[in-house]
Amino acid sequence: MATLNVPQNGKAVKGSTRKPVMGVDLTAMVDLAFLLITFFMLTTSLGKMNAMDIAKPDTTADKAVRTPYPASKTMTILLGKDNQLVFYMGEASNSLMKVANLSQIRKAILQQSALIAKDHQNSKFKDLYVIIKPTNSSVYSNFVDILDEMHINKIKSYAIDDKYILDEEKSFMKAKGI
Repeated sequence: MATLNVPQNGKAVKGSTRKPVMGVDLTAMVDLAFLLITFFMLTTSLGKMNAMDIAKPDTTADKAVRTPYPASKTMTILLGKDNQLVFYMGEASNSLMKVANLSQIRKAILQQSALIAKDHQNSKFKDLYVIIKPTNSSVYSNFVDILDEMHINKIKSYAIDDKYILDEEKSFMKAKGI
């Protein structure tokens, strides 16, 4: 493994000794390193992607069959630009719309969910319904973040409505610059 190389040429100078030159053979260490790298590459498993199932309603179904969401339990979230969003409870024409960002929406969801659970204690269905409406100015990452919030906050029933944005919603978002 380690060798000492002593040069054989030339005469020794009077009063000095020849110093051997040290050399280390690294072939075995390089072989071991590549064996370990190969072993760990072949034995590790790569992380698996987690996908969330999204079921959108059938657009060809008869509208008479669809049941409306109760306005007292419905929160609508409109995704806008620059990580901004608008949310409101109930119907757009009868409610106060609020502007928030993605970091504030969790608090609003938890508050409304707790309020609905308290108001509908005797009801069998005391869950919050959330309608998510991505707009043309929103980005995909915000949409994924809102879906993550639904999963984190254990919202069992939410819908994605990317076609029907009401005039009241459009005018409010335009007035706020979202």
